[in-house]
Amino acid sequence: MKTQNTASFLRKMILPVALIVLIFNLTSCAEQLSKSESSSENTEETKDIFESEIDLTGKKIGYCSPTLNAPYYQALWQSVKATTEKNGMEFISADGQNDINKQIAAVEDLITKGVDALLLNPKDPDALVGVTKMAKAAGIPVFIIDSSINPSAEFVTTIQSNNLANGELAGAWLAKKFGNKPMQIALLSGNAGNPVGRARKQGLLQGITEEQLRTQGKINLNIKTQAYTEWSYAGGLKAMEDILVAHPDVNVVITESDVCVLGAIKAIAQAGKTDDILIVAGADGQKEAIKYIMETDFYGCTAMNSPVQIGKNAVQYAIEHMNGKRDFDKKSYTAPLLITKENAAKYYNPNAIF
Repeated sequence: MKTQNTASFLRKMILPVALIVLIFNLTSCAEQLSKSESSSENTEETKDIFESEIDLTGKKIGYCSPTLNAPYYQALWQSVKATTEKNGMEFISADGQNDINKQIAAVEDLITKGVDALLLNPKDPDALVGVTKMAKAAGIPVFIIDSSINPSAEFVTTIQSNNLANGELAGAWLAKKFGNKPMQIALLSGNAGNPVGRARKQGLLQGITEEQLRTQGKINLNIKTQAYTEWSYAGGLKAMEDILVAHPDVNVVITESDVCVLGAIKAIAQAGKTDDILIVAGADGQKEAIKYIMETDFYGCTAMNSPVQIGKNAVQYAIEHMNGKRDFDKKSYTAPLLITKENAAKYYNPNAIF
């Protein structure tokens, strides 16, 4: 009887203690999870805040885009703005409105406003050389972003994606895909003389020919035609309509940018040729292109040209310059990256601007 009473007593004591321990552990886990989530959120908020020995309060970052009438330029503008403001500086922007004379006037206005650093995305590589020299005379460092400028200009560095390397990755992928099968290629370009487009095109062709030489010991490169799209959906649509009439045997479209070919897809679909034509882009990783890559077989690949990363890098370099750094390379690239069906989901963000 005494043994039964003792056992009953122990059960009565142990159960409440175990319950207390369980509650304590659950509370502890919840607190740790909360701290982990908070830490993750704080990291996300602060990862674009860069070290600075000087007080950045009151510093002005000026940014001039060639146009804001495209998702890529909107995303780049937003990235520069957000990163500037996260670092406690003032963001002042100007829109070139796709007119070189307006862009020159816009840059001159930024110089007059006394910005501490000028981030410039030139519409034309030669026409804006003069304003970079005006900026230097005013003591304002110039950072060229996304595009390129004539080497005679006064600038600290160019921040862009590695257009040549990205194009090579896409071209090599295409050559592997086709193997010995003949390619009848149409090339969709942005606009004549654009240095970024030229580098992407060069990369695409180098990637194709180097892979063919490596695997076949010969080059089989047949460019049926080149057409300019002015970096627009409508331009791509019109160009592709004309190409399909003049060159109905085209089975590959290579392009300097996703935007050049997104309109072309409509023409290809209307002609009932989505099963006959493979699309390969040397850049940009636009969300619409990535969606096509995930969901279809006719859009083979594209290469990453992240406006978000370029904007962050540009502001970071401007801050480093304000802190006294001067040994910048003339070319500063983001890492080359090929997007295919195998990894497209990783880079697809339906809510992204671009």
